[in-house]
Amino acid sequence: MKNKKLIIFSDLDGTLLDHNTYSFDAATEALKRIRERGIPLVLCSSKTRAEIEMWRKRLDNNAPFISENGGAVFIPDAKIRKDRNYTNKEGYQIIELGIRYVELIKQFKIIKDIFGNKIKGFSEMEVAELIDLTGLSKEDAVLAKKREYSEPFLFNGTKDDKKELEKTTRRLNLNLTKGGRFFCLLGDNDKGKAVNIISEMYREKHPELKTIAIGDSYNDLPMLKAVDIPVLVKKSKEGYEGIDSFSNFLFASKVGPTGWNEAILKILQIET
Repeated sequence: MKNKKLIIFSDLDGTLLDHNTYSFDAATEALKRIRERGIPLVLCSSKTRAEIEMWRKRLDNNAPFISENGGAVFIPDAKIRKDRNYTNKEGYQIIELGIRYVELIKQFKIIKDIFGNKIKGFSEMEVAELIDLTGLSKEDAVLAKKREYSEPFLFNGTKDDKKELEKTTRRLNLNLTKGGRFFCLLGDNDKGKAVNIISEMYREKHPELKTIAIGDSYNDLPMLKAVDIPVLVKKSKEGYEGIDSFSNFLFASKVGPTGWNEAILKILQIET
């Protein structure tokens, strides 16, 4: 039987990459299988374009990718529908869905004025502080600060403060997400909207396309809800960060890249 046409959308931190070491070694077997089958692996992350470009090199990946929680879609060497609004720049066709960083920071400063030292954004952090918080190398931390569409931040307020933060964000017509380490301020964009654009592009050539997405956090939910086969890896040995109530989700029994490897191999065995 001819292989079905598949595409995989994957989060990075805590999913394909180990939360602490940022290694993808545990997913090597599944990565090899999808490469052999020519299955596009679309990295869909809260990371910046600069960070994802580095991970694409490490993974020998040349598929489109999605940066900063759906802030933009980057399509290398590809033709997209003429009715799409895109920028042709730096070897990509770029579809911007988010608010550009300069404008976003103006809004972040309004929030900062309300919450003061209870909130601290990437824009306020030196590289050394970011390294201490995340365990990133200096090179990776520098790339993480090259924001284009989102502002991650630490928040140490009370539950009431968090409710007020959510109200303030909505009042500014912005969105708030929570990832592994940080909250994140962004515009009217999410991973799901970006996934739909890329899925539609591939379906123009392959109407029978089956879409797969794999993540570990609340900010992955829009991506997971946008595909045919949504997969959640464990957030920790204890469970799935409280988002295990979706009956159509597949649940990997292990954490991070080990769970990623397990789930993808299982799906490839079925979808042949």
